[in-house]
Amino acid sequence: MLAAELVALPLADRLLAMEALWDSLCREPDAKYPTPDWHADVLHARITALDTGKETAVPWDEAKARIRAKAQVLARQPQ
Repeated sequence: MLAAELVALPLADRLLAMEALWDSLCREPDAKYPTPDWHADVLHARITALDTGKETAVPWDEAKARIRAKAQVLARQPQ
């Protein structure tokens, strides 16, 4: 599928495609993906927010369920 075709998909389908791509990248055992330096800054800020109680975490399964529910709602809206 071409990028232009992906962009034309409804939001819910684009989110599913994005999830499938990320999952496939995670299964590449020997792949080395460079991580931008700013990622460490964001991670440290988020850890600090969790440690100080400014943010709370939810289990990954719950987070995915919330994201999928929002995507379904958005998919039903006219584009």
